[in-house]
Amino acid sequence: MCRPVVNFYFVHSYYPEPTDPGDELGGTEYGIPFAAAVGRKNLAAVQFHPEKSGPPGLQILRNFCHWDGVVS
Repeated sequence: MCRPVVNFYFVHSYYPEPTDPGDELGGTEYGIPFAAAVGRKNLAAVQFHPEKSGPPGLQILRNFCHWDGVVS
């Protein structure tokens, strides 16, 4: 599957290591592959700064604001 390449702004080297691979919603690679977005049930989090990531980051913030917390 071909995934679109979108750039996001990361400012430090911290990253989550989900114990359940199903909790990883998105990943990236910078020297090593790592989880950039994680989620479970009605909780979702990103490791990058969406507010500093241009249009793609602002779209993620809009999606968060409109999300009703229901996982489909």
